[in-house]
Amino acid sequence: MEVERLCWVPATQIEEAARLIWESRPTAYYAWSGHEQHANVTATARAMSLLYALTGCFDQRGGNVIFPSPAAAGIAGDDLPAAKSMPPVIGIGERPLGPARSKHVTTRDLYRAILEGKPYPVRAMLGFGANILLAHADGAAGREALKQLDFYAHCDLFMNPTAELADIVLPVASTFEREGLKLGFEISPQAQSWVQLRPAVAPPPGEARADTEIIFDLAGRLGLAEQFWNGEIDAAYRNQLAAVGVTLEELRANRGGVSVPLEMRYAKHAEPAKDGAPRGFATPSGKVELYSQTFLDNGYPPLPDFEEPQIGPAHADLAMRFPLVLTSAKATLFCQSQHRTLPSLRRRAREPEVELHPEAAAARDICQGEWVTVETPQGSVRARVRFNKSLDPRVIVGEHGWWQACDELGAPGYDPFGPRGANYNLLIGSAALDPVSGTASHRSYLCEIHRAI
Repeated sequence: MEVERLCWVPATQIEEAARLIWESRPTAYYAWSGHEQHANVTATARAMSLLYALTGCFDQRGGNVIFPSPAAAGIAGDDLPAAKSMPPVIGIGERPLGPARSKHVTTRDLYRAILEGKPYPVRAMLGFGANILLAHADGAAGREALKQLDFYAHCDLFMNPTAELADIVLPVASTFEREGLKLGFEISPQAQSWVQLRPAVAPPPGEARADTEIIFDLAGRLGLAEQFWNGEIDAAYRNQLAAVGVTLEELRANRGGVSVPLEMRYAKHAEPAKDGAPRGFATPSGKVELYSQTFLDNGYPPLPDFEEPQIGPAHADLAMRFPLVLTSAKATLFCQSQHRTLPSLRRRAREPEVELHPEAAAARDICQGEWVTVETPQGSVRARVRFNKSLDPRVIVGEHGWWQACDELGAPGYDPFGPRGANYNLLIGSAALDPVSGTASHRSYLCEIHRAI
């Protein structure tokens, strides 16, 4: 009953789901941004993975498995002296088990380093194709941060609100206008064994160049040519392929790719090690760690537990002003913040929408198709209402990525930084973050909705 109260899911459905998982073994599960874009995601993801491990399905045929991979050489350069002398990745001090552990940086940490110099100043940036002001939380802070950079270069296919703040914008070739090497395609053992050097099918327009060419040329101008195979991209490819057993010439002669022999094994944790005992898992204990000493050593709870959303219904002071739970869903017609300029797609989705249960709309005197304002503690945007009876009346669903106009249809663009715009991520702040990963609450915030003025 406690889970029913917390999750708004009937206890009978929870019991049916548990029974289905157990009786249908082996099962596989797939989780992505739907459950990950919350400020309590680490505890949730741990609980899900541990429940899955307890069913005995991990790395079993029919379950979630660990595929072998072609033996490609690494190209990250972590072993280079310059890499070893670099300062710690931004965010590692605050979240030692988070993205910085894998040399990734969250936008919130990036913005803070630019604006406040913490933990050290960031004064220049080179971006490749990420429209972060539309795709990440706290776009207003991001805009101010990018303005403060001493130098910002951006590489992209098209101009967008993030690229517009750059000092230099470099046009890049699309996927279809450049070669691309792929070693393993992850979705099955057969696909994972496939190696392909995808050829370009059309020349890049104008001065557009492949990302790889831009990086290699820049490395040369910075005096790093030796670390980038003296500017020879083919030499870099050959280095990657050396241990795979496939040559660059062979891939160019077989445009569809070639298969390399890989041995697919299941339940690898049960295989005997040198001492005859099972080899176990890639954890400090070699076991499935329900209780994690690593988490405890870094100041986190060793066991996963439910954590109320930091900006959620349990916080009465906020819920009085913002009684609805705001989440988002990806628009299936568009790719993130792209493609709303294409008439064939825009005809099917002319304007930004927010989905709302008819009961919630009636309580606010809102009609189907009306323009409304969505407000959160962080900001406000506008969208058209579309009724959805399948929603809980306490939940509304927005869309991110709206800014482009479609001139052919006379469909307008939307100011990505103004209250009359439709930039969903202006609604999401970065004060409430997952303590381990630094993830913002893109899919669980509080809001109110009313007819637009």
